[in-house]
Amino acid sequence: MSTRTKPPFRADHVGSLLRPAALKEARTKFAKGEIDAAALKAVEDREIERVIKKQEEVGLKSVTDGEFRRSWWHLDFLWGLDGAEKHVMDSGVAFAAVTTRNEGVKVTGKLGSAHHPMIEHFKFLAAHTRQTAKITIPAPSAMYGRPVKPPVDRNVYPTRESLFADLGQAYKKAVRGFADAGCRYLQLDEVFIAMLCDAKYRQQMKDRGDDPEELGERYADLINVAMSDIPSDMTITMHMCRGNYKSTYMGAGGYEAVQEILFNKINVHGFFMEYDDARAGNFEPLRLLPKDKTVVLGLVTSKSGKLESKDELKRRIDEAAKFAPLEQLCLSPQCGFASTEEGNVLDEEQQWAKLRMIVELADEVWGR
Repeated sequence: MSTRTKPPFRADHVGSLLRPAALKEARTKFAKGEIDAAALKAVEDREIERVIKKQEEVGLKSVTDGEFRRSWWHLDFLWGLDGAEKHVMDSGVAFAAVTTRNEGVKVTGKLGSAHHPMIEHFKFLAAHTRQTAKITIPAPSAMYGRPVKPPVDRNVYPTRESLFADLGQAYKKAVRGFADAGCRYLQLDEVFIAMLCDAKYRQQMKDRGDDPEELGERYADLINVAMSDIPSDMTITMHMCRGNYKSTYMGAGGYEAVQEILFNKINVHGFFMEYDDARAGNFEPLRLLPKDKTVVLGLVTSKSGKLESKDELKRRIDEAAKFAPLEQLCLSPQCGFASTEEGNVLDEEQQWAKLRMIVELADEVWGR
């Protein structure tokens, strides 16, 4: 089996990592006005350098900053777009066993991305790793896909079509900005196409006046626009999950409902697919995987600290290989370990044990 010298790698990961105590303490002090932005950044820088080295030590070929400068997997990026602002909602988003914080995004002006602040985050990461620096950002659907529509200034965007047109162009500029800064591995985190696999969520979309089938098509179009100006040597992957907040989830359902959109319409180079339990269905949709694309199997859960059996994971990889060639498969956790700064219910030692095991298992299955 050939080794992979470009992303996604045989052993990969979604991106977010548990926030260390020192970082949480600094963020709390900053929120209270006890330290300034420079002092917070100094702690972030130090902890990011530490977590970069840890990723390299466990053998990962792609390295992220753990999303340590963020509170949310998606909102911090959206707040960084021109024309978007922080919004306090009436309530948070309901997950299976908990409700999120009540922060959201609102559109108050023309969307754009003259110079997204996270480009500087990428530059710091790239300057401090010997491996492939990977940036993770939410897919464009994150602006619109939550069950309650975001507030949009109708004087700026009287129609959804006009909003989506500028959203796609803002993403296109942001992605090109990362590329111009040297990024060659960018991941779009796509929750709301995956959520279209959930019957309850589809009904929520209908109840608010949207057509779930049409939404999937539009979200795919936005992704294609977002990556339409990338250099030929840049890899764009798409991670899909059904929610990840304090080790709980938002939805369930197999990929069959969106398999045609995923594999026949979206132009990404690879897919990180949640597959850690029955909520994601079976591997049969992988039969549609194009020959030039890769699927990273999210078989290792980030929602608990229990370490999976290598034999069981090998069995599941073999099962997936019945539908897509083993050569086109890789391995990762099903999601990040801390999609929000609160993190999932496990400790750092358990997190690193899982990532180390993924690297070891990938070597056993695909070779070094």
